[in-house]
Amino acid sequence: MTTTENTTRQYPFTAVVGMADMRLGLLLNAISPAIGGVLVRGEKGTAKSTMVRGLAELMPVVDVVAGCRFACAPAAPDPACPDGPHGAADAEQRPTRMVELPVGASEDRLVGALDIERALSEGVKAFEPGLLADAHRGVLYVDEVNLLHDHLVDLLLDAAAMGASYVEREGVSVRHAARFLLVGTMNPEEGELRPQLLDRFGLTVEVAASREPEQRVEVVRRRLAYDDDPAGFAARWADEEHRLRERISLARELLPQVRLGDAALRQIAATCAAFEVDGMRADIVMARTATALAAWDERTEVLPEDVRQAALLALPHRRRRAPFDAPGLDEDKLDQVLEESGGQDSEGEDDPEPEGPGDGPDGPDGGPGGGPGGLPPQDGGPREQPGDAPGPELPRQQEPERPARSEESEPAPAGEPAASGPASEQAAVGATEPFRTRRLDVPGLGEGADGRRSRARTAHGRTAGARRPRGALGKLHLAATVQAAAPHQWARGRRGPGLVVRRDDLREAVREGREGNLVLFVVDASGSMAARKRMGAVKGAVLSLLLDAYQRRDKIGMVTFRGSGAEVALPPTSSVEAGAARLAQLPTGGRTPLSEGLLRAHEVLRVERLRDPSRRPLVVVVTDGRATGGPEPLARAYRAAGLLAAGGTASVVVDCEAGPVRLGLAGELARELGGPAVTLDELRADSVSALVRTVQGRPAAGKGAGRGGDRDRHNRKAA
Repeated sequence: MTTTENTTRQYPFTAVVGMADMRLGLLLNAISPAIGGVLVRGEKGTAKSTMVRGLAELMPVVDVVAGCRFACAPAAPDPACPDGPHGAADAEQRPTRMVELPVGASEDRLVGALDIERALSEGVKAFEPGLLADAHRGVLYVDEVNLLHDHLVDLLLDAAAMGASYVEREGVSVRHAARFLLVGTMNPEEGELRPQLLDRFGLTVEVAASREPEQRVEVVRRRLAYDDDPAGFAARWADEEHRLRERISLARELLPQVRLGDAALRQIAATCAAFEVDGMRADIVMARTATALAAWDERTEVLPEDVRQAALLALPHRRRRAPFDAPGLDEDKLDQVLEESGGQDSEGEDDPEPEGPGDGPDGPDGGPGGGPGGLPPQDGGPREQPGDAPGPELPRQQEPERPARSEESEPAPAGEPAASGPASEQAAVGATEPFRTRRLDVPGLGEGADGRRSRARTAHGRTAGARRPRGALGKLHLAATVQAAAPHQWARGRRGPGLVVRRDDLREAVREGREGNLVLFVVDASGSMAARKRMGAVKGAVLSLLLDAYQRRDKIGMVTFRGSGAEVALPPTSSVEAGAARLAQLPTGGRTPLSEGLLRAHEVLRVERLRDPSRRPLVVVVTDGRATGGPEPLARAYRAAGLLAAGGTASVVVDCEAGPVRLGLAGELARELGGPAVTLDELRADSVSALVRTVQGRPAAGKGAGRGGDRDRHNRKAA
């Protein structure tokens, strides 16, 4: 945990150059915490964390009950506080806390730990508060929130929804209040957030580093000055920080007096309906944001420009969109909706922008970036909007141009010249519409990160047994603990009611759930795949598997092979959106170096095992099974497949062969890999011929490598 105190020399909030939308989103939440927090999306190195940490310095002090570990308010203490009842306890003031939740935090560190041994043997609730208790009435900051483990996300969602945290261990429970301002930062390249958590953030903003040389120079100048003398740099900005703090306090006092009229409410409702947002949370957040904007501008009436700005902050991450589309908002459509709903005059009117909190040092006009209070100038310079940042879009089916034919393509029609070279490249074609796929999982029982694909021992799931604790006690298995303690009661001096429990008696539950895997796609992009316009269907299948991997919390990677070799189109990552973008740009043509693709996949898995040994891989080879180029291309491909199988790698081959005459090469490749082959039709979850398949990996080198009865029996089972 990191707690911000007044003596900490944080980089001043007002000294950050630019970032107008992020600055505004944070300030609005400081004025009205009921907005529900802010999610900051943007590239690395854009001062996201710096601004969030600087926000705590601007928050007003809070009154707390002296000695209460849960920050109870003296005027209205929590009646269920574990440190209560407080009665007429003394009050004290302390700065607003800014608590950081590390991505790798444990469940006990987040919600707190309950001493089960003392609870069973002494009947007392010995509770050590977690980060949710520390963040109560403060700021909870999650850097790289999109990388947070699913079980922590679930706990965070529960606390954010109920305003309280519950810790339960086999009937022993503790509850405490947990209301906080949730601020998260993320780099979209590393993967998107679950929709449930995304919706919990009141506002979202997009940030990007400035492309203006002068502004970048100012950023470097200020950072170097801060590193040389943090105390002196903070002193130079102290007046600006004080003015901004005072303005936040005045806006808070004015907030209850702001009137949200029926016209503004109709605009809010019409806007949310037009953008097809789910539920009513968007309407409520927009209303709260619009009133906070009015209070920030020292007004008691919500104007149409407040509604427009509130929509730009509250709706981009809530609008209904296709898979892998980045959050954003069509501002032309927004203006049209506001005008039609009766409150927006869009002719000749510039986009409103809130006034900054005052002038400060170092900027041309006193403030960072030349604008008042650290905001960019009102005229000139690009304004960041949530929808401006480009993101990978779902590839749509399109009519491909007539491709240049490779040596493996169909013969050119009469009168049409053939391709000029053996590895001629064809233009990338669009993918067909994605579909829901059957689950392909890895055999056995893993111990990887929580997910939704393969069976694994996890911290959550059904109880499958009991064992002695390995380190700190996790989930108590009560029956096994009582069974272990029962034979020793007489020897321990028990003569009356109650159970004498010692540390050696404790047993923790062994739970079985599902894990996320590394799904490595090995995609054939050669000329044989481009023939008969199959590549659109192949891309649609891979896109469907990518969507399935996103929903099952997998990491993904992509190896493509064509021409004379193979390349890693996408190193293993959590960003399925990046995989969809690379797939959309994938060209085709040339020979089919199948062996090179499999060998490159083997190398990627070797390196990834060193980085994350607990995450089990699943190799999905998308090909028609052909191999060309060099001596004995099929034999070399089968030897490469045997190398993957010898390491116990689970594999599946998606057979893309089409036409009335089939060679069955994809099925042969699947036999060498030790896994099943499924056709594009069998891959569909709604296909009558599809079966739920468990991908079978070879248990050891040499076993099942031949072409005898074991492999034939396996293929009959897979078929």
